[in-house]
Amino acid sequence: MNELQRHINRLKAGASHFGCGAYLYRIGTLRRLTIYNTLEFERLKRKFEDIKQIFIESNQNWQQTFYIMLLRTMGGMDNKEPFNTLAHRVSYAAILREKMSPPNIEAMLIGASGLLEIYPHDEYILNLKRNFSYLSTKYSIQAMSAKEWKLTKIYPNNHPILRLSQIATLLTHTNDIMDRMLSCRSREDIFRLFSCETLPYWSKHYTPASKTQRTVAKRIGQTKSDLLAINLVAQMQYSYGDYINNDILRGRAISLLEDLPAENNSIIAQWRSYGPLAQTAFDSQALLQLSFEYCRHQRCEECPVGRHILSNMKHDSEYSQENNL
Repeated sequence: MNELQRHINRLKAGASHFGCGAYLYRIGTLRRLTIYNTLEFERLKRKFEDIKQIFIESNQNWQQTFYIMLLRTMGGMDNKEPFNTLAHRVSYAAILREKMSPPNIEAMLIGASGLLEIYPHDEYILNLKRNFSYLSTKYSIQAMSAKEWKLTKIYPNNHPILRLSQIATLLTHTNDIMDRMLSCRSREDIFRLFSCETLPYWSKHYTPASKTQRTVAKRIGQTKSDLLAINLVAQMQYSYGDYINNDILRGRAISLLEDLPAENNSIIAQWRSYGPLAQTAFDSQALLQLSFEYCRHQRCEECPVGRHILSNMKHDSEYSQENNL
């Protein structure tokens, strides 16, 4: 086995615990930024392909595409697929037709989720069900099964029913929501757009017909707003900008990621164990691309970091040979 192959095998052996993190930390900010740029643009291009597929399936309707992406992102990792299913059951066209009535939009979304079937009923919930019965006939909406949702180990404020009520408020009270989203330039812009509350009933309920003693506004908070900024707004700005070949939108997406703090999850925590490798969302998105596309599959020879390491090793080896002549 030659020296190069031994180095490759060593890189692959450390891929599962992101062993190149120590190297990434040592090479300095400018070299690291060059690698991050390569990885981040790879990730944006891959996300664009995913969004383009949704766009095609939505009969090339960008409003419907944004709506599907909104619900998928609101669902988070736990309920991404059920929210995606719901977005196809209750179309954005139906939402627009009921825009003047927030209770109708809430009834369509929560009713179609199927979640009302597993909780006790009070007068508000009975009205929701009656309203959904009428609207489901009007728009040919088939309700989902409650079994499709993950409800265990979910933080109360992240319960799908509360998120759906927040979405109902957002869609009702925000005009030209896709244009608003495309115009966002900062973390503050995103928070102002998405920091909406549930309808009033939920301020004393976390789940149907289970009243709490205190009144608590169930508002989209800063952490969720940041995730929407990273996984929805920046992705849609870049993808739509790519679709219409608009450098301003593409640049806006990059600037937004640079304005946002890095994500805080187990993968980024592992990279940070080697040093402060993720300061902004741009950094953390680049590291997620590295983790999922390269480290996970041990593609070290193709990886921007791996290629950098191997190139330096080859250069050092040639330098050593020349000095020994």
